[in-house]
Amino acid sequence: YRVGRNSPVVQALLDAVRKLHPRHQARNPVMFTVWVGSLFVTGLAVLALAGSADAPAGFIITIAAWLWFTLLFANFAEAMAEGRGKAQAASLRRTRSETLARVLPDPTDRFTLVAKSAGELRRGDVVIVAAGELIPGDGEVIEGVASVDESAVTGESAPVIRESGGGRSAVTSGTTVLSDWLIIRISVDPGESFLDRMIGLIEAAKRQKTPNEIALDILLAALTLVFLV
Repeated sequence: YRVGRNSPVVQALLDAVRKLHPRHQARNPVMFTVWVGSLFVTGLAVLALAGSADAPAGFIITIAAWLWFTLLFANFAEAMAEGRGKAQAASLRRTRSETLARVLPDPTDRFTLVAKSAGELRRGDVVIVAAGELIPGDGEVIEGVASVDESAVTGESAPVIRESGGGRSAVTSGTTVLSDWLIIRISVDPGESFLDRMIGLIEAAKRQKTPNEIALDILLAALTLVFLV
C-alpha cells in the first residue's frame, strides 16, 4: 500500500512538523514546556556526543527522541482533526465548481441551453435539471414535479417531492434530482448559496472546550509549573 503525496496522513505529518513553530506551541503551555524541554535535552545530547556531559550520550539521546515524538504525536493528532474539516470544505468546493448548470436564456424556449458553472449563476437565472443531476443553486421551482434527494443537506434518506407553487417549491444547491425534471429560477447571487454558507461554517468552526477540559488544562499547567520548580 503506497500513500500518495496528497494523502490526509501525509498532509497531517507535514502539518505536525510545521506546528513545531514556537508561535503555535506557545498556545498550549503544557506542550510549550515540552517543546522547550526538547530543545534543552537536544542541546545536552549534542554536548554528550562531544564528551562534555555527565550522563551517557545514548541515554540523553533517547530522552530527547521521546520528547520530540511526544510533540510530533500531539501535533499529528491535532492536524488529523483539522484535516477532516478541510477535506469536507474542499469536497463542497469541488461540488460547487464542478457542477455544470444548463441555463435557459429564454424560459419559454427549452431547446436553447447555455452551459455555466454553478459558481457563475446569478439571481434570476433559469436552469433546467433532469434526473440524476445536482441542483446547481438555491432557487424556486417554476415548472415541473420531481423527487429530490436532500440527504446531503438534511441527512434524511427519504426523497422529497418538489414542485412549482405552494410550500414545496424551494430547492437547495447540492441536492440531487432523482426523477423527472425541474425548471428552477435561481434566487441567490454567487457566494450566498447554501453550499457557500456551509463552507464558511466549516472553515470558521471552532469547538468550545467543555468545563472538564478547561479544568484539566489548568491542572496540567499547574502540575507542569510545580514539576519545573
